[in-house]
Amino acid sequence: MPEPASQVPGGLRLHRWNEPAVITLALLAMAAGFGQFGVIAALANVARSFGRVGPGATIADQAGLSGTDLGVGLAIIRLASLGGLPLAGLADRIGRRKVLIWTCAIGLGLTVLAAASPSYWWFVAIFAVGRPPLSATSAVAQVGAAEETSSADRAKAIALIAAGYAVGTGLVAVVHGIANTALGFRGLLGLALVPLLLLPVLSRRLEEPDRFVAAEAGGTERLPVLGAIERPYRGRLAIVALLAFAVAVVTGPANSFVFVYAQSVLKMSAAMTAAMVVGAGAIGLGGLLAGRWLADHVGRRITAGCALGVLAVCAIIAYSGSRIGLVAGYELGVFSGATFAPAAGALSNELFPTSVRASVAGWQVAAGVLGATVGLVEFGAMADVGNRFGFAGLVTFAPIVLVTVLFRALPETRGKEPEDLWHST
Repeated sequence: MPEPASQVPGGLRLHRWNEPAVITLALLAMAAGFGQFGVIAALANVARSFGRVGPGATIADQAGLSGTDLGVGLAIIRLASLGGLPLAGLADRIGRRKVLIWTCAIGLGLTVLAAASPSYWWFVAIFAVGRPPLSATSAVAQVGAAEETSSADRAKAIALIAAGYAVGTGLVAVVHGIANTALGFRGLLGLALVPLLLLPVLSRRLEEPDRFVAAEAGGTERLPVLGAIERPYRGRLAIVALLAFAVAVVTGPANSFVFVYAQSVLKMSAAMTAAMVVGAGAIGLGGLLAGRWLADHVGRRITAGCALGVLAVCAIIAYSGSRIGLVAGYELGVFSGATFAPAAGALSNELFPTSVRASVAGWQVAAGVLGATVGLVEFGAMADVGNRFGFAGLVTFAPIVLVTVLFRALPETRGKEPEDLWHST
């Protein structure tokens, strides 16, 4: 049985990381992950359905569409997530609960609609419209988890949100591997209807965090929805945004091209690819457990910085040209990314007060979108040069190792509440 909610100075009622209020947020993140990852899992089938597979050695011959077409299409979808900035920022004005319910519903609905796409570029366009609400859902869910918990439980709660999102993405991959031939990409995307129909049940368990309620009752000035941040917070915001950009340069192409690379270039079966993803699920759970322990006992900054550097190296290994490299790099990359999530998520939420926390999350979404867009376009274009994914990985991912030094410019927040760091919560 979970322990009862706790009290902190100021009379805020907080929850343990394993109480229903936080678990509901994790389930919403799972739904967002299911909807967002559908485009990745279905990409190989989409390319074959709307392109033309030939006997040649080019990426277009092997996958059906060129690396540039795939990269540009994925970049458009990622770039559309910039719309997640105002949607996440809206949670600082009207509340976390309303934003979560509506963004999740709209995003899942558009994912289902994408199943009826008549062409590749229609597929890209529909997914692009549905991406911002799902991005906002995952961002605000993490904010809600941070606000619902104390410092002792915050890294654990954010790890739970990350696990929920990962389970959602893993479910898509597993279903794709098991029923790839029977469902096709249309049936796979149509399954987003299931979490959409369950959303009314989840909404009844969703709470408004006391931290937001207290800030609203205190008459905290409400800034414009488009993510305006007051001057005292802009320096930290710039560093946090740069780090979010760097992470996405790696994760954008590394995750987006994995199914095309595995099935169309390395000729791994859908079942083998699904097995790789399932194995990564268990490894990712270990990474989350390691990440939350390290974040609470060693520190948020050093854990996140080291994990980011290892993640970039693993992505290079994954696209080095062999099945062993792909599996090893992917699995270790998942572990590193999972270790990164609790520490970085706790740090970014603790660095800012309640009045701007959701807007900061929106800026991180925007920075991540730009980073993923840059990474996808660069990776796709470099892969077309001599049809070499290994070269593309080295050029795109190696520079990110140097960016980890930015964590030194942020204060360590382990063991502290946001109220301890800012007079205004």
